[in-house]
Amino acid sequence: MIARPPRVRRAVVVRLAGWSALEAGQTFLLGYALARALDAGFLAGDARTGLWWLAVAAGGVGAGAYGTRRVYGVVADLVEPVRDSLVAGVVARGVREADRGALSGLTQQVEIARDTLAGLVLVSRSFVFTVVGALTGLCALAPPLLLVVLPPLLAGLGLFAATLRPLARRQEAFLVADEALAAELGEVCPGLRDITAAGAEAQVAARVGEGVDAEFRAARALARWSVVRVAALAVGGRLPLVLLLAAAPWLLAHGVTAGALVGALAYVTQSLLPALQNLVHGLGTGGARLTVVLRRLRPPPVPGPPPEPAAEAAAGAPALSLAAVTFAYGPASTAVLDALDLVVPHGGHLAVVGPSGIGKSTLTAVAAGLLHPAHGAVRVCGHPVPGARAAAERVLIPQEAYVHTGTLAENLGLLRPGPVPLPELLAAAEAVGLTPLLERLGGPEAPVRPAALSAGERQLIALTRAYLSPAPLALLDEATCHLDAEAEARAEQAFTRRPGGTLVVVAHRIDSARRARRILVLDGSRTAYGTHEDLLRACALYRDLAAPGSAAASQPPLAL
Repeated sequence: MIARPPRVRRAVVVRLAGWSALEAGQTFLLGYALARALDAGFLAGDARTGLWWLAVAAGGVGAGAYGTRRVYGVVADLVEPVRDSLVAGVVARGVREADRGALSGLTQQVEIARDTLAGLVLVSRSFVFTVVGALTGLCALAPPLLLVVLPPLLAGLGLFAATLRPLARRQEAFLVADEALAAELGEVCPGLRDITAAGAEAQVAARVGEGVDAEFRAARALARWSVVRVAALAVGGRLPLVLLLAAAPWLLAHGVTAGALVGALAYVTQSLLPALQNLVHGLGTGGARLTVVLRRLRPPPVPGPPPEPAAEAAAGAPALSLAAVTFAYGPASTAVLDALDLVVPHGGHLAVVGPSGIGKSTLTAVAAGLLHPAHGAVRVCGHPVPGARAAAERVLIPQEAYVHTGTLAENLGLLRPGPVPLPELLAAAEAVGLTPLLERLGGPEAPVRPAALSAGERQLIALTRAYLSPAPLALLDEATCHLDAEAEARAEQAFTRRPGGTLVVVAHRIDSARRARRILVLDGSRTAYGTHEDLLRACALYRDLAAPGSAAASQPPLAL
């Protein structure tokens, strides 16, 4: 994952503490200035002194508002790099390891983590500084006030702390149900046409309904704990107010002035109670949610090395092999891949061509382990797919390239275990054709804003990232569709020159197929395989695709 250096994070924390202290100054002045305005001013018959202390309190409010404004900017500096790191980790795991929970992780859980972390930082530091300011003010007014306010406040916090663990368990149950429902919908939505054709609407609706009901039950169990949070809030925030009123005669008899008592009531109602409310509702839900989400987003442990016989078997294996692979989008639909056998040796260059919708992207998804065939076996460098070792041996570049906010070097090194040495990075950029964009952005350490890049520029970044990855097998699923013919040729030739590298490319231009050593023509049951010259003689479909004026030869804009 990508993270800012520790020194930068410490500087952000120091700034956050400084502006929070300024913001908390109004908490101290709220009760203290009010007490002094009454005791030394209005109750003593000196209206000028009373008004002066009220003006001091108003000035504290203005300073606190300025501190609050600066706090939000610092929190953004603290939270956004964390969000970018989580996105990078989820995407890398989803693409390289075919993680079925990556959809829910990217679309919901990362945003939950970002939002709850920001809320948690705001609520926690506000509570700490507010309580310190209020308790300091109570002690400055009259120490006996602490004997009334502090015990119920601590009791309420203890009751609230006791709810955090069960709340976290129920939050995790909710997220597990959400991931299961997202995975179910991810399988159902692409096959809606086949579901309708097969008349399986009722069965599929019942299965999806079970997932919806499970998530509803988990959400309802999570909501029940709000009752305990209300009890903690009543003990810690409202009971001190009742005790102050009940103990008022005793406090006044032991030297507490009327102004100090009014100031104490202001501290409880205007500072401690709102701060405790924010803590209970923010930390009670957001804290547990953040803990669980980070645990769910944590990558699984890396498996240990396989036994020696398996390693020996993989040593002489081809880069990619498919044995009698059959895949269909639904049990009643026509097979997209039908008993397909394919072997791509190490260092090979295969182009996959065929009509739109015939199964080219399906083939790369099956090879990458993102889709699972109904029959047959898929292996990458001798390792079965899906599997962690097979995932580490291949890199898939889809049509829509992923680029995250950060530096260009961070984007290019996303698939490397450590930072990429500068000479290697520059050499890769030159080989793939990224150098002009790299220079225009300002070098490897230049910040990248994905929205400011064109689709072709994002594809160049993704291609260079894949070129730098340690995976020997590169699967390009129309990954150059937004590049011109010259840039596409340069990128593909760079991959073929990688030492020990193997390239499988879904071609959308016939020139891409001509550059390949072997070509696979997908055409339902009439699949053909061979060189460009062989296929021109033996495959009518390939002759049509290669003919002048055809869609593949004329290079039209690709409809995504």
